[in-house]
Amino acid sequence: MTDSHHRRTLLKASTGAALLNWLPGAQAQQKTPAPNAAPSVWPAWDTFKAQFVSKDGRVISEDGTGVQTYSEGQAYALFFALVANDRPMFDKLLRWTEDNLCGGDITARLPAWLWGKRPDGTWGVIDDNAASDADLWIIYALGEAGRLWKEDAYQAQAALLAARVLREETADIPGLGPTLLPAPKGFVQANGRWRLNPSYMPMHQMHWLAAANLDPQWKKLVDSSLKVIRGSSPKGFTPDWTVYDAKQGFLIDDQEPTKGQGSYNAIRVYLWAGVMHAKAPGRKALLDTLSPMAHFVRDQGFPPESIDILTAQSSGPAPSGFSAALLPFLREVADDKALQSQRLRLQARPLRPAAYYEQMLGLFGLGAFERQYRFTATGQLVARWKP
Repeated sequence: MTDSHHRRTLLKASTGAALLNWLPGAQAQQKTPAPNAAPSVWPAWDTFKAQFVSKDGRVISEDGTGVQTYSEGQAYALFFALVANDRPMFDKLLRWTEDNLCGGDITARLPAWLWGKRPDGTWGVIDDNAASDADLWIIYALGEAGRLWKEDAYQAQAALLAARVLREETADIPGLGPTLLPAPKGFVQANGRWRLNPSYMPMHQMHWLAAANLDPQWKKLVDSSLKVIRGSSPKGFTPDWTVYDAKQGFLIDDQEPTKGQGSYNAIRVYLWAGVMHAKAPGRKALLDTLSPMAHFVRDQGFPPESIDILTAQSSGPAPSGFSAALLPFLREVADDKALQSQRLRLQARPLRPAAYYEQMLGLFGLGAFERQYRFTATGQLVARWKP
């Protein structure tokens, strides 16, 4: 349930300790491990955890409007903890999420998307609407944690949450079929229109849910998700938000202050496309559709902070987190010039240490680029610690 203003605010946060520079040559800047200390599975996660995660498992975003927590942050951190084989923190993250965002029972309701200090000075849920992108990442992290750590309870929780997403966060849309909505409330418009977010639909997760045989509806969501991403990107640039009209197809979203722009949400579409397995269904078509972004980066030397999806007019260079997010994508479209330019850009302009969302993009993009994790053709996680 994030918007482009929220993304911009998060990336402009500027307090806190420095996060590791994960690129070649950065090792000299890292602290020397204590004698006999066990090597970390993923040092970048350890640093992120120390910077943004409380001891009880709350991911804290200092975004300029107060110290808040988003279900998205909890979901991403669960995935990172699994990639790092950090089960103690995984359990803390899950417990905090269940107790504070789900009313004490993660099987009984979808997580509220926003938690923090309320106007009356108390702390708790600020908006009880859910966010389907976070919900899918929580389902995925639970399901794969259950498989890799052999914990049936996690898998049962994932199955129950997945069923709830189908009931509360999908709609059968003419021309698309069953389609993921951004949240249970607020995205079904009048006169046969729906407001959608392409970045909420990672294809590896859709393939994973379809392969898990939880419900045959997930196979239909594989098709509709690909239609949404490709259909909303007619020139190869994906918007943060799109409107689908049952008669007219995909339209520019007039609700956005920067309507028709791809920015802090959309950057994840290229990231998710870049981490798909080479044999995943729909991968080639998706990479072909999105290839104009690689051409833009090759020509300009940077990803755009915001770009008009029809004219390709951009607002200027994006923060370095965008460059990190694009590394897997640029590698998979085999654009070596663009890839090298973004690796150099990350060395010249390291990720800002206290920019919560930028660091999230860094963990995803650099983690995949460095093979800390990858996905099979059906979306299963392959972590470095579990070959």
